[in-house]
Amino acid sequence: MALFMVILGLFVLVLCICTALLRWNEMRYRKKGLPPGTMGWPVFGETTEFLKQGPNFMKNQRARFGSFFKSHILACPTVVSMDPELNRYILMNEAKGLVPGYPQSMLDILGKCNIAAVHGSTHKQMRGALLALISPTMIREQLLPKIDEFMRTFLSNWDNKVINIQEKTKEMAFLSSLKQIASAESGSVAQEFMSEFFKLVLGTLSLPIDLPGTNYCRGLQARKNIVRILGQLIAERRASEESHKDMLGYLMRKDDSNRYKLSDDEIIDQIITILYSGYETVSTTSMMAVKYLHDHPRVLEELRKEHMALRDRKRQEDPIEWNDLKSMRFTRAVIFETSRLATIVNGVLRKTTQEMELNGFVIPKGWRIYVYTREINYDPFLYPDPLAFNPWRWMDKSLESQSYFLIFGGGTRQCPGKELGIAEISTFLHYFVTRYRWEEVGGEKLMKFPRVEAPNGLHIRVSSY
Repeated sequence: MALFMVILGLFVLVLCICTALLRWNEMRYRKKGLPPGTMGWPVFGETTEFLKQGPNFMKNQRARFGSFFKSHILACPTVVSMDPELNRYILMNEAKGLVPGYPQSMLDILGKCNIAAVHGSTHKQMRGALLALISPTMIREQLLPKIDEFMRTFLSNWDNKVINIQEKTKEMAFLSSLKQIASAESGSVAQEFMSEFFKLVLGTLSLPIDLPGTNYCRGLQARKNIVRILGQLIAERRASEESHKDMLGYLMRKDDSNRYKLSDDEIIDQIITILYSGYETVSTTSMMAVKYLHDHPRVLEELRKEHMALRDRKRQEDPIEWNDLKSMRFTRAVIFETSRLATIVNGVLRKTTQEMELNGFVIPKGWRIYVYTREINYDPFLYPDPLAFNPWRWMDKSLESQSYFLIFGGGTRQCPGKELGIAEISTFLHYFVTRYRWEEVGGEKLMKFPRVEAPNGLHIRVSSY
């Protein structure tokens, strides 16, 4: 009996402490003018609920507080905006004090010079350097030939095999980018680089608590190893004085052809940014396209017809060229519909550099604003029958130019690598659907938040077409 009373007493004490902490944290953020909402626990806020419940957490908060509410996620007080018009205003007004506000874990691991971390003149310099690497001319003349050569080889010898398409598309996205960045050395550094890069990716979306065994700690260590690999690569190239026609070669040029001369640290952060920004969207969109095509035979038939017609116009050894890419209208529609329905990117983060008024509320300086675009993708007024996989809706080109089209971000920060990513996915799909047919093995579970992934892999049995 005495033991029971002690246990009961401890339980009541813990309950009282928890209640007091929650109440204290709510009182801290009960400043006049703030939007409605809840803030959760001190330090951790509502991060656990946000990551575990994802879209349901957002829907519940919206039902309670409306489309503009406060929370505390990923170690920062945050205002969540789910209003399309307000979202557009936020994304278009960086100059008015709404700068990128990505989680501290992402900024620490991707580097202080990465394009998401900087703004003003520094952002202009870094974005200019990035756009010079992935301009339409560079894609046409330099990058697309490398992508085509890589995809041809990567997608060979899959016949009569059971493969994990999630694992394969991750390798594909990383190795394809690495070939574009450092073509001469891509083979020699690929394995060591890839294992570290996958740890880096996991660390970017984690609580910034530097304890052994955490994803954040592993991500920081992976960054150190990647900086070492890239630093050594730059030093070796500089010592050899050879010229290279790849992204790294262009970034290292000191002549007048390179308008954006960067330091070695800036070059390294730029390379990490290129790898990171393209990796998840390309790999996941490719995996989910394979999934949706398998589940929708009519779409697969239309896509295959487009690519077979393209192959009939070319010899077997002829590569995919710029004009071929531009003719893949249905392929582009499949990529957009996959990105919309799977929702690879849930939203965009901004941060206030000064106290400001938004939507009738006062947002303190230093708060993050989460432009949550996920629900827009399923709005029946914008996309009739929104849960249906219907690429034909994108054959109307005007849909791509609508103000609510935020699949690739928006405003001055729209993804600069959009067309390069589409080129990579299109080339992957071309060689995949013209060479193979496939069926799923195992029916593995898919998760769609906070990342789109198959926790146990997505296995398919491949046979020649």
